[in-house]
Amino acid sequence: MTRTERALSLFQNGFNCSQAVFASIAGDMGIPEEKALMISSGFGGGMGRMSLTCGAVTGAFMALGLREGYFSGETRESKEKIYRLVREFGDAFAAIHGSIECRQLLGFDISTPDGFKEAADSGIFRDRCPRFVHSAVEIIEKMLALA
Repeated sequence: MTRTERALSLFQNGFNCSQAVFASIAGDMGIPEEKALMISSGFGGGMGRMSLTCGAVTGAFMALGLREGYFSGETRESKEKIYRLVREFGDAFAAIHGSIECRQLLGFDISTPDGFKEAADSGIFRDRCPRFVHSAVEIIEKMLALA
C-alpha cells in the first residue's frame, strides 16, 4: 500500500486529515502509527475544529519537523531551514488548492456548530477533504524524497 493509499484509508476510517497525513509518513521515520495518530489528533478541522490551517497541511508540517526540525537550542540555520520548508510546502499546497486555510478550502466555518452541520450535510468532508490529504502526501513525499 502506498503512503497516499494509507492516508486515504485512515481518513476514510474516521481519522482526521492531520492524522491521515502524518501517520502515513511518520512510520518511515520511526514513529509507530499509534503514536503518530495520537500526536496529530488535535490538528484536524483546521486545528481543533477552529477552521484555521487545514489538517492535511499541519500533518505535513509535523512530518517536515520530524525529518528536518531542530532540537538543540537556537540554531539559526536549522530554524531557517525548517521555516523555509514549511513555507515551500504551504506554497505548493496553496498553488493546487488556493489556500491552506480550512475555512477557505471548505467554504464553511466549521468552528461553529451550524457551520459544521452545514459542511457535514453538504458531503464536503467526503468529497473535498480526501483531495487535500492526497495532495499533501504527494507534496511531502517529493519534498522529503520518500517516493
